[in-house]
Amino acid sequence: METKPEVASPRQSGPWDWWRAWWNRQSPNRQDRYANLTPVAAVILFLAAIASAFWYLRAEEAEREQEAVKRDVEYAQQRLRLRLIERQEQVMRLARDISNKDVKADQFASRAEALVQQYPEYHSLTWLDERRKVIANQSVSSIMRSERLLPGKTLGVGETETHYSLARDLMQPIYGQLDPKQHTDLNGALLQLLTPLSNEKGKFNGVLLAEYSMEGLLRYGVPTEILAKYAISLANSEGDLLAGQTIPQRTRFLSMLPMVSSEDNEYEVPVSPVGNGLILKAQAWRTSQGLVGSGLFWLVSVLSVMTAWMLIANWRHTRRRLQAQKALVAETNFRRAMENSMLTGMRALDLKGRITYVNPAFCEMTGWDESELVGAVAPFPYWPEQDIDALSARLEDEISGRHTPAGFQVRVKRKSGSIFDARMYVSPLIDAQGKHTGWMTSMTDITEPNRIREQLANSYERFTIVLEALDASVSVAPLGSKELLFANKLYRQWFGQDTVGHLRLVEQAGAYYENETAMDDVDGLAGLPTESLTVAASENAEIFVSELGKWLEVRSRYINWADGRLAQMVIATDITPRRQAEELAAQQAERAQTASRLITMGEMASSVAHELNQPLTAISNYCNGMISRIKSQQIKESDLLGALDKTAHQAQRAGQIIQRIRSFVKRSEPNRTPSDVTGIVNESLELAEIELRRRHVRLSHYVAARLPLLMVDPILIEQVLINLMKNAAESIDNANRPPDQRHVELRVVPRQEDGQQVVEFSVTDTGQGLPPEAIDRVYEAFFSTKVEGMGIGLNLCRSIIESHQGRIAAENLYNADEVTGCRFSFWLPVTGTLPTDTTSGAAE
Repeated sequence: METKPEVASPRQSGPWDWWRAWWNRQSPNRQDRYANLTPVAAVILFLAAIASAFWYLRAEEAEREQEAVKRDVEYAQQRLRLRLIERQEQVMRLARDISNKDVKADQFASRAEALVQQYPEYHSLTWLDERRKVIANQSVSSIMRSERLLPGKTLGVGETETHYSLARDLMQPIYGQLDPKQHTDLNGALLQLLTPLSNEKGKFNGVLLAEYSMEGLLRYGVPTEILAKYAISLANSEGDLLAGQTIPQRTRFLSMLPMVSSEDNEYEVPVSPVGNGLILKAQAWRTSQGLVGSGLFWLVSVLSVMTAWMLIANWRHTRRRLQAQKALVAETNFRRAMENSMLTGMRALDLKGRITYVNPAFCEMTGWDESELVGAVAPFPYWPEQDIDALSARLEDEISGRHTPAGFQVRVKRKSGSIFDARMYVSPLIDAQGKHTGWMTSMTDITEPNRIREQLANSYERFTIVLEALDASVSVAPLGSKELLFANKLYRQWFGQDTVGHLRLVEQAGAYYENETAMDDVDGLAGLPTESLTVAASENAEIFVSELGKWLEVRSRYINWADGRLAQMVIATDITPRRQAEELAAQQAERAQTASRLITMGEMASSVAHELNQPLTAISNYCNGMISRIKSQQIKESDLLGALDKTAHQAQRAGQIIQRIRSFVKRSEPNRTPSDVTGIVNESLELAEIELRRRHVRLSHYVAARLPLLMVDPILIEQVLINLMKNAAESIDNANRPPDQRHVELRVVPRQEDGQQVVEFSVTDTGQGLPPEAIDRVYEAFFSTKVEGMGIGLNLCRSIIESHQGRIAAENLYNADEVTGCRFSFWLPVTGTLPTDTTSGAAE
């Protein structure tokens, strides 16, 4: 059977070999860093060991001190307990003698006085009967005797009365306390012992009250050696101090660490047989300087600080050296990267004019390599042949130090033969020792900036030509200054070369104005737009300049001038022809309105003549009748006066008709006044009824009560109403409606329109209506649905209503698919709030 050769197993590596392999894998910088950490770790471990030792010693000392305090306090508590038990037995013997009637009231004073004199902790002994009345009392002195325990007094309501009741119920001795805060007549806290008394039948017969001074108990009950070592005090269950003294709690060094308490110098136990109501507390006096006062502590601390200081100084020195090395490498790399990435070409010359250094940007600009330029002397390869003489002279000035700080412009030839413009700046080259070693020249390609500058100059020239050729005045002036930044040709023709005209336009337009007095108290920027000036809306105004005799439209805008100042641009355009055209159009509209009224009256001429014929015929008949009767001597004076009165009435009626027609057709300027709606309607009805009666059309009207006043021209509104009612009568006449359907209704009511209070006028007829395709065109000029119509009536009506900020509309009325009439309505906004007092109803 073939066997395989044994292979030697690799050597098992231990922790040392693993650590050495790991150390060898680290870089030298990391090895130095880890080596520098070793002293730091050693110092930290040393400081930790010292702190642990101090902490252990202090904890041990605190534990011993706490055990000593506990032991002494328990011993003092036993001594105090024994003393209280002895006093309790004495009081119980005296109480037993009183219950057996071995001691009378007069004998009680002598025995109580003996006890009080023999045992100084007694404050008083008092005998109380079953009704809480004081039979006898003995105190340390008459001065300290309390008025509440005088013979003959009755025990009041309070803590003593509560203890009295408890002793009576339990028939056992009861301990209690009196706090001087609640009993102002006491000089200090008292401990009470109430021992019940019984008669021969065993019934309750009063109590023997013994009061101990808390200060006396503490002074005579606690051993003197303990009082010397500790601050001993008696406190109640709430922790209030009753006797003795306390000291502030001791704050120990390193008290925040475990097992080191800040209360290891005090201990408290309840006092028996009183119970938990009386606490004995002891606090140890400070007898040592503590850890901080120990000389060994300060010696070790100083040595530790010095060791740490030397270690930190060594570490800082090493760290600064590494930082300096890194900074040097970074600075070198940064300067190299900066030189390689600069777009500005750099060239260094020595004092003899030889090139000693060029950066990559210089080589890229000229197309020559660094090896071809370094060491070259004038003339340099990048000099154009035709500029060699000028560049040589410039180089001599440069070497001699005669150079301009603003630089100079030259032409540079590339290796390919092309030429470009460049600007060069020269500065002396100083080494680290302050020695002048040559000259440094920076070169920038300005071919593109020159092209842009030329384009900007051409653009500015074209812009100036355009502004000079404008038919509007353009001016720019800074705020708060009288300097004129820009003015075109038309501005100079109108206002000259100063800012007087600019400020006058701004002032009259109300865009922005400041005077010398206002600038003292008001911020010059107040009122400017808070949004960006590029989006601020311009302000427009139309003003009249009397010096020029022109109407100008002024537009102003705030702009940022080229130098950063805030300026105001004002553009003034001559709008005199437009204003003249508008005035002419207004005059033509007024003439058209007057012509419309004349046409209306011409169409109504026969009706007016018929209306005037009646009063004139009546006047003629009255006059002829009076003449005949006067001639025949058959008339009385009373009949003559009656006939004359009727004749005058008919003449007045005819005059009113003529006067109304005259005022309607009379041409006058528009005059808007607060007008009564009822008066406008009545005036319109007087003229419209003539035409409606001629066409046998009935008219009814309704005017709502207490309508407000309207700011309108009453003549124009009457013209609209008459035109609408006349059209309604013509529509009914053309439709050949029967007599019961020939009716026109006028209604005037208030209503709301888009949240605005308006007054609505509506004229409804029973005619043939409007063609559906003509409803939207009836207001167009020269469009009419009547064969003989001129097409200007409704157009003028709409113009009149819209000039009063109102609206007019028309609609057909239907009964199923049949048109039964048409309604024209218009509304006017209410500008007055005073209501009228007239009330109108329906009338025919």
